[in-house]
Amino acid sequence: MGSMIEIETLAQDGKFNAYCARPANTPKAAIVVIQEIFGVNPGIRAKCDSWAEEGYLAFAPDLFWRIQEDVQLDPDIPEDFQQAIELMGKFNGDIGISDIEATIRAARAQLGDAHGKVGAVGYCLGGRLAYLTAARSDINATVAYYGVGINTLLGESHAIAHPLMLHIPTADHFVGPEAQQAIHAGLDSHDKVVIHDYPGLDHGFAAEMGNRRNEAGAALADGRTSAFFAEHLK
Repeated sequence: MGSMIEIETLAQDGKFNAYCARPANTPKAAIVVIQEIFGVNPGIRAKCDSWAEEGYLAFAPDLFWRIQEDVQLDPDIPEDFQQAIELMGKFNGDIGISDIEATIRAARAQLGDAHGKVGAVGYCLGGRLAYLTAARSDINATVAYYGVGINTLLGESHAIAHPLMLHIPTADHFVGPEAQQAIHAGLDSHDKVVIHDYPGLDHGFAAEMGNRRNEAGAALADGRTSAFFAEHLK
């Protein structure tokens, strides 16, 4: 369903690839799918395809392109997991946000409307970046699944001007109880933020494929995300 396209950086000093999935008919809005540490792999591309089936124009930018292009790793393979950790250690999140913003602009250009509705949804590292995208860009609606390190970024919450949804598995071994408590304490009263907890589920429960996926949890979270975008991207 999808294909790779090129997107120019905001600084116009380079171009990076993004997977793009197009709906059968005129898109009702666009969604940027923000990768995990495993790159734009088959699972992330499948998420784009699913959004296209729901009528959205979907993009997954290759955010590791400055380090290594076309990263596609399998989290169930130990060597791939280790490589992903090493890539994350070299990744500059601030520059990643710039590339996400470039993708938002490219999405609006393809929608043919400079003010067209664009949402973003991110996972793991992408969940952290989704939170920062909500705080630092004019994105219309954002969803973060098991975002790592959001508890250290609560000082930016005042800048969140559009709806943001967080999915937090309570048994996340990368985001412990203290971090989860800090997120709730910092964001529960925010009028643009809604938080859903998933008791007993672990990091990666909504992965499109692989051993981490929990079918019931993924179905619940993804249903909430779909309804959230239907409400805020219309």
